Amino acid sequence: MTAPHFVLTLSCPDTVGIVHAVSGVLVEQHCNIVDSAQFGDPGTNRFFMRVTFAAPAGTDRAAMERAFAATAKRFAMALRVDERGAKTRTLILVSRFGHCLNDLLFRAGSGALAIDVAGVASNHTDFAELAAGHRIPFHHLPVTAASKAEQEARLLALVDSLGVELVVLARYMQVLSNDLCRKLAGRAINIHHSFLPSFKGAKPYHQAYERGVKLIGATAHYVTPDLDEGPIIEQEAIRVDHAMDPDELVAVGRDVECVVLARAVKLHVERRVLLNGSRTVVFG
Repeated sequence: MTAPHFVLTLSCPDTVGIVHAVSGVLVEQHCNIVDSAQFGDPGTNRFFMRVTFAAPAGTDRAAMERAFAATAKRFAMALRVDERGAKTRTLILVSRFGHCLNDLLFRAGSGALAIDVAGVASNHTDFAELAAGHRIPFHHLPVTAASKAEQEARLLALVDSLGVELVVLARYMQVLSNDLCRKLAGRAINIHHSFLPSFKGAKPYHQAYERGVKLIGATAHYVTPDLDEGPIIEQEAIRVDHAMDPDELVAVGRDVECVVLARAVKLHVERRVLLNGSRTVVFG
């Protein structure tokens, strides 16, 4: 049998002996460390660690978490063990801009992204055929100001019934309620252009054109009740110049959004992102 590989991630108050204790448990379980990264933040006095290791044939994830239970308690660790490469059950939310959705579905279908797309949900029906083309269930969840609470209840029920571990807002143009943000804390990723807070509202790229912006960027972050201000996972910026019209800026922006969102999702599902208050620790 092939030796199973796992990814251990943890965070805890920083103190002496954490790496030694973790390594000791792995030795006791006859595991071999393949890759290890750690970071101690002096500002928050928190320690973060990610370890990939090979375990004896037949070892399962639950057994490894049990093996670490005493150590996790001793150091007050938030600790989890995942199978390396396991696909994350994902629900993608979209409205009327489909570039990020299309990109994610292609990457998932080609094996470039370790996600199992359980469904696509939207407040419009524009991308029902796109989802069907990928043999992905499509869920129409229309919403108005009066029906927002009911619609979000249906959305959360969908997350629960499909066993969804990650929700991706692929240009989903609805503001999630504070309550839903809290219920999806740490497992919902959003993408937006990096003009915020400068150019809010309609046609931000046209506003940027009028101001002669020289950089087009995008930011992917975890969703929180603070609109578009959640812990940042990934960012990118591309230079543009005076010869480009607003439509060309939009095209550049959409390309950047696709790349940044895909990177963020990849980092998340590979368990490379750990929350550090309002920031993140991202192990490359």
